[in-house]
Amino acid sequence: MPEIKITIPHELKVRMDRFPEINWSEIAQDAFVHFIADLQLFEDFSKDSRITERDAIEWGRKVNAALVKRYEDQ
Repeated sequence: MPEIKITIPHELKVRMDRFPEINWSEIAQDAFVHFIADLQLFEDFSKDSRITERDAIEWGRKVNAALVKRYEDQ
């Protein structure tokens, strides 16, 4: 099986070391599998879309602004 090397902050490593029974490699593999599945889902969803990247960014900014306003008003 291929190996990859990842770098993590020292503080995270200290926290991980508190749980030596955990197979952190398996946790990372699972995270990679789920992240790739999400990317593929997005790819499948967007492949026939006529929405441009500029449109998506603009809509995202509007949603973010609306959420900020919503939570500021509470």
